[in-house]
Amino acid sequence: MSYIHQTKPFVVPTTDGKLIEEHFGRVANQQENISIARMIAPSGWSEPHQNPAFDEWTLVSKGKKLIEVDGEVIEISAGQSILITKGSRVRYSNPFEEACEYWSVCLPAFSIDTVNREE
Repeated sequence: MSYIHQTKPFVVPTTDGKLIEEHFGRVANQQENISIARMIAPSGWSEPHQNPAFDEWTLVSKGKKLIEVDGEVIEISAGQSILITKGSRVRYSNPFEEACEYWSVCLPAFSIDTVNREE
């Protein structure tokens, strides 16, 4: 087949209220070279610092997201995007009142084993 029509993305189970719908990637279709996921981070959401072994592009479609990367704080809003290169120390959060909807593209594909989250 010359295409894959994704109609039922894999919903990643979370405990922090964040919605993750993986359209392509290690879990959705065993694709290791790239992952593409739609996410909704609720107001007040945050995750620990991490040092991923993959590049990650984030494209915000609604709301705002705060990103701490190598000691710098960056706010991105709907219509904006950012590339965080592998090996960066990064922390994502949504301290804003509105939920943030965004798309994440990871190259190679996201893996819990290579995200290297700090405890």
